[in-house]
Amino acid sequence: MDPIFNLIYNHHEFNSQDLKSIAEAHELITFSKGELILSAGQSSNEYYCLSSGWIRSYAISSEGNEITTGFFGKGDIVIEVASLFLRTPTKENLQALTDCKCWKIDYDSFQKLFHSVKGFTEWGRTWMSKQLLISKLRFLSMITDSATERYMVLQKEHPELILNISLKYIASYLGVTDTSLSRIRKEMVKNTKA
Repeated sequence: MDPIFNLIYNHHEFNSQDLKSIAEAHELITFSKGELILSAGQSSNEYYCLSSGWIRSYAISSEGNEITTGFFGKGDIVIEVASLFLRTPTKENLQALTDCKCWKIDYDSFQKLFHSVKGFTEWGRTWMSKQLLISKLRFLSMITDSATERYMVLQKEHPELILNISLKYIASYLGVTDTSLSRIRKEMVKNTKA
């Protein structure tokens, strides 16, 4: 069993047999760098446990620009929650930024686990609550924090993103232009040397 399942499905109510059942409900899948995993207008029917690589989510603005809405790395669940659980077409796209190895679980298999594995409901509620909090804090940060503050928090909390993700995607995620992000980074380096 891939150790990623122990990481993602880490919950006190799961025993080794539960984890085995959960792992067996997943299918190994790979994506190539640049591949679109989910496109706006499609309905999501699965989510992925990311074992290696990087994926981003993005939407197209009314002006036609790609706006990065999130990043996924090893140990993350790659999901478009609204589309999957509301069974509606998505407005977001999911794209592999590198070659990726994932474990896919489709909606029906998820539902079976939900009803057959003790603790799966509680695990899902805990995961969803955490994601809701992360989204709320990001939303507030986009309103209350400066671009420099947002970059500093991202650098502190997710340094692996800065090392592995193109700056144009990071700039989009932070709500700034590439030029503005370059200026912020130069200013931070200058202040560090002072």
